[in-house]
Amino acid sequence: MAGKLVQVATETVTSAVSSVTLTGINSDDVYMVAINNVAPTVDNTFNMRTTTSGVADSDSQYDVAHQIIKANTSFGTDTNTNGTQWKIASTVGTDTNEQTNHIIYLFNFNNASEYSFFTNENTKLNAVPVLEGFQGGGVHTVAEANDGVNFFVVGGSIESGTFTLYKVI
Repeated sequence: MAGKLVQVATETVTSAVSSVTLTGINSDDVYMVAINNVAPTVDNTFNMRTTTSGVADSDSQYDVAHQIIKANTSFGTDTNTNGTQWKIASTVGTDTNEQTNHIIYLFNFNNASEYSFFTNENTKLNAVPVLEGFQGGGVHTVAEANDGVNFFVVGGSIESGTFTLYKVI
């Protein structure tokens, strides 16, 4: 992806929040989200949804597939169709130094005639410590314009992290 990044929105979490929403997608350009040092309040998965008019879409139209790359054992896959969110990292824990980091590219989000989809590159460190990565992507099988993304931890909150949305031009 040649070009430059123009920052659209950013949020730094320093105390627990239920979710983080980044909006500002208003063109047919590709967008990128950089997520750094996210730590949850519970041991569970880290997830993403599209937003429409700034509100997370909680329908059952999320399909996702990732290759799980593990430093301590064999690789695996993680797939789901017709889910209520995209899982973008396996279980992230609350122990010291556990965190997840991502580079996510967003495509067709502003196009009401196409499905919104993404690619995800993730690294996660657990308490052992063992490094793990997710490489893959997903599609929201609804032809609608989406203006952003919403991030959350199932059954818990986001304790810390930095989330930044960029337009790729």
